Amino acid sequence: MQLKFISMTVKDQAQALEFYTTKLGFKKMADIPMGEYRWLTVVSPDGIEGVELTLEPLAFEPARVYQAALFEAGIPANAFITQDIAAEYQRLKGLGVIFRSEPTQAGPIIAAMFEDTCGNLIQLVQPTM
Repeated sequence: MQLKFISMTVKDQAQALEFYTTKLGFKKMADIPMGEYRWLTVVSPDGIEGVELTLEPLAFEPARVYQAALFEAGIPANAFITQDIAAEYQRLKGLGVIFRSEPTQAGPIIAAMFEDTCGNLIQLVQPTM
């Protein structure tokens, strides 16, 4: 068994695609019209071959409630790994990404949390071990 699609609900698929490609540097993988919405995925150029992040529309009311609850509670919807959190933090801040925290040591990791402009908090993590 393998991981293939990691799902992330987003308020606006076009806005999400813009953020994940221009700010985070991901590449668009799939963009297939599906009625009112799209099957929309991005990949990390530094990520594991074949793993795609699916930018899912918030078309289901329980998903909207869940996403809002996570955001309001300050709980990240996902975590992304970096090998140099200080450099990535500075690069993203320079691009206008809103961080909720600066890189902070937390046990075996250094972590910082940012907003993805689409209703999600993302934990940026650098392993230290």
